[in-house]
Parts: sequence; C-alpha cells; structure tokens
Amino acid sequence: MDLQDGILHIQSFLAVTIGIIVLFVGKRLNEQIGFLREFSIPEPVTGGLLFSVLFSLLYAASGIAVQFELQARDVLLVYFFTTIGINASTRDLLAGGRPLLILLSITITFMFAQNLTGIGVASLFNLPASVGILGGSVSLIGGHGTTIAWAPYFIENQGIANAQEIGIACATLGLILASLMGGPIAKLLINRYQLASSPEAAVEVRDIGFTEAQKKAGIDHLDFLDAVLAIHICIIVGYLLNGIIEDLGLRLPLFVTCLFSGILITNLVPKQLPTITGTHWPSRTPAMALIADIALGSFLAMSLMSMQLWTLIDLAGPILAILTAQFALAVFVALFVLFPLLGKNYDAAVVAAGFGGVSLGSTPTAMANMAAVTQRFGASHRAFIIVPLVSAFFIDLANAILIPLFLRSF
Repeated sequence: MDLQDGILHIQSFLAVTIGIIVLFVGKRLNEQIGFLREFSIPEPVTGGLLFSVLFSLLYAASGIAVQFELQARDVLLVYFFTTIGINASTRDLLAGGRPLLILLSITITFMFAQNLTGIGVASLFNLPASVGILGGSVSLIGGHGTTIAWAPYFIENQGIANAQEIGIACATLGLILASLMGGPIAKLLINRYQLASSPEAAVEVRDIGFTEAQKKAGIDHLDFLDAVLAIHICIIVGYLLNGIIEDLGLRLPLFVTCLFSGILITNLVPKQLPTITGTHWPSRTPAMALIADIALGSFLAMSLMSMQLWTLIDLAGPILAILTAQFALAVFVALFVLFPLLGKNYDAAVVAAGFGGVSLGSTPTAMANMAAVTQRFGASHRAFIIVPLVSAFFIDLANAILIPLFLRSF
C-alpha cells in the first residue's frame, strides 16, 4: 500500500483481505436490518456499497482517492463461471432450450429499447444521440468492459471528449441499481403468484450456497481439493479453447470459454468414471457450491467497494435522468414481458431477478441476485444455466453488432 499524487494504491493481497471484510460487514448488516434480508439484497452488495460510500467520504474530506489492484478479483470471476459450467447437466440444457430462446429474444429486443431510451432522454438535454447510446447498451448491458473498449471510438469519431467518464458513470450507477432490483422483483412475483421451487429443492445441492441440512453435514478438505482440481482442469481447457477461438479471429472473455469447457467436460466424461482422486466428477457437490459462493461473493464485494462514486457528481443531471428511465424500462420488461412469457413459474421469477442484474449491470450481478433469491426460496438450476449463457455469451455478440448499427443510424 502506498500513497502517490493523492492516490492510495492498495495491492492485490490487501484488496482481497478488505474484500473479505466487506463481505462479512454485508452479512452482519443483512442480519440486523430486516428489509435487506426481506428483499434478498446480496450480502456483498450491502457491504460493497457501504465501503464505496466510505471511500468517497474519505476523498471528499482529504482529497485521497483509494485505488485497488483487482487482478485477484478477475481470477475469482473465472473460478465462479467455471463452477457454473461444471454444474450444468445435459437435461438442464435441453430443458432450458425454449426458455433460453425466449430470454435471448427479449434481451436483444430490450437492447434496442435501451438504446432508444438513452437517445430519447439525451435529446431532452440537447445532447447528441451518441451520449444516449453511451447511456444505453454500451454501459448498461455492456458494463465497464464494453464502455472502456468503445470509449476511444466515441472520442475520436463522435466528438464526445468525456465519453469514458459518461460511460463509466452510467455503468457504475447501473451496477448499483442492478444489484438492488433483482431481489425485490423476485419477492414480488413469488408472493403475488404463490410460487415455490420443486419439492426436492429443500435438500437438493444448489448451484451457489448450501441448504440448512448441508451446512450441518459439512465437507472435508479432500472434497474441497477435489472440486478445486476439477475447476483447474476446466480452466486449463478453457484457456486453450480461448486461444483457438482467438486464432480464428474472435475474442471472448476467458470466463466464457471456461464456462463452456466446464459444460463440455461435465457432459462428455462418463459420470461414473472415477477421477485421479478416486471419486466421481464433482458436479453439483456441496464443495463446488461452496467455491461458487466464495468466488461470487468476493468478486462482487471487491467490484462494488472499488467504485469511485465521486466521479459521478459532474455528470449527475443527465445521467440520473437516463438511468431513471432505463430502470423503469428494465422493471417493466422483467415483470410484464419476461416473467409471463417464461410461464409465470418459480424458475421464471428467478430468471426475472437475474434479468434485473443483466439489464443494468453485469452477469456476476445477475448471478448474485439469483443466488440471494434461491438461497432463501430454493434451487433453480435452469435459471443458473440460461441466464449466464445469454448474458455472458450472446449479449456480447449482439452488442458488437448493435452499437455500430445505432451509431450509423443516428
């Protein structure tokens, strides 16, 4: 940790340590504050937002900006999506076919509407259409990564000198809204339609986290290492697959190819074939759920605690107007379009919570929203398959086509 030119640099080891503290602070707050628990606000969101506010107050009082090294956070993201792939079964993939197509169609249509909404609100402030696109699928569904990737183009070709600041501000506020909206959406739907997960969900191993019975049973160190070994095998295959795809002229995030390698290995290797550890492939084991919980919680806590909220102040007016309209659009689509078309069942309610995370935030936010809901109401394997497939793979491809299409049209 060192202080240079008013920036407090915090290296990876300490950043992870603070992230763990943030996670526990969020857990304690959720235990003490009823409405956070009632609306299934994820624990890392509670702690992460609190710490980002505290760091902002530090900046306001002293002028010192806290900046974290986040390489370890990105490794946790790869771990998490690999566990999702390992937990995927052929049966769930086949069952998720129609819902996946519905979710994909709705999401792509929503991306069109999101850009049109951003353009419309930007015009009210006499801002160019490109600012509205920045406040649409570039920063919201695209997130910080897409924003950073596209910002130079907006600066050089669209004349938006502060394109990166606008995009980062929208992505940051969108991430906050996405983290807070999924739980309340699911709670409203579950209570209104008296929904419940399948009867076996109470004892079934979840994709993330444990049931109460599994918490009491526990796991040993070999179970944990068996799951870690399987994850590492899938990451190695995913890394090789990523290189092959890149050689073909395509670019995908590493976590996407690791997700696919987990799916392939889980469903191609015979389930009863003993591994080198003497056990069967650890798909949907308590140890795998534990690692998924650790990776996702730590990733999201570190992501939110590192947000520099003070950078949003100068752009507050137009951005707040754009985000308010985008939030209303996302809630409307989740409640009145997505949920009915998916069948108004429990899985549909969990997917709607995930859509809340995807529409304004990121894939990890969607997964955290769904994890908070399923840990309270029961497992939904289908939701944990179709949401990451759509949000982590298809959305990036669709956005790469939509962004230049809108820029040419407006």
